[in-house]
Amino acid sequence: MEKIGLIAGSGSLPVFFAQEARKKGAKIVAFAIKDITDDTLSKFVDKIHWIDPARFKIASFALLLLSERLKKMVMVGKIEKSMLFGKIKNEDITQVISTVKNMTDYSLLDEVTKRLGQLGIEVVDGLEYFKDLLPQKGVLTKRHPTEMEQEDISFGIKMAKEIAGMDIGQTIAVKDKVVVSVEAMEGTDATIRRALKITGGGFSVIKVARPKQDMRWDVPLVGLKTLEVMILCKSRLLAIESSKMYFVNKHKVIKEADLNGVSIVVV
Repeated sequence: MEKIGLIAGSGSLPVFFAQEARKKGAKIVAFAIKDITDDTLSKFVDKIHWIDPARFKIASFALLLLSERLKKMVMVGKIEKSMLFGKIKNEDITQVISTVKNMTDYSLLDEVTKRLGQLGIEVVDGLEYFKDLLPQKGVLTKRHPTEMEQEDISFGIKMAKEIAGMDIGQTIAVKDKVVVSVEAMEGTDATIRRALKITGGGFSVIKVARPKQDMRWDVPLVGLKTLEVMILCKSRLLAIESSKMYFVNKHKVIKEADLNGVSIVVV
């Protein structure tokens, strides 16, 4: 039986991974983060260790990993970088941060991957278990984009790719070929809400992967929560990139989008 370590962030994705991996016969040892990881994860893994970020010690964590005799690790779910800005007072975490060249997601995740590698643990992607979540090109909803929305998509994808390539964010809001809000550390939902304040509604949400997206780390995703925020903020179109992000609860999201006249396009 294959044994896989799971560093679990927020959201439903860690639970989905655990369910799919166990179906394929894997044994899952989870490392969950207190007040961030969904408590229900414990029902779907073979063993779970809860990590308190405020009390985190590198040496203790390393011994824990070694005791589990892990060779493979996946990192699934979001860990908000805002945690590192005043929310956590921890000398070990501060020490790790001081070693990275900058505070971009890639730099931080690369450092974590290197440190796991020093313990003989390889960080791998979860694509084997997530293939059904990768959206394929096309219009997924009953409503197709208008001509103006199609122009916003073509314009917005290029702009979003530039911003994602600089590791600023992966989501933008566009209206009439003008970028009205850009995701940074605050996340997708806050970006959409900010677009409502600026436009009053009627904007398109564009979400992409990084140009050189490493599928082991922080893979972008969309799901029901994203759509619900869009509906509240009067956004009528979501454009996402095919094959490089996860689309969670796709059938439920499409049904809800159809009920609310939202168009979802995979490009």
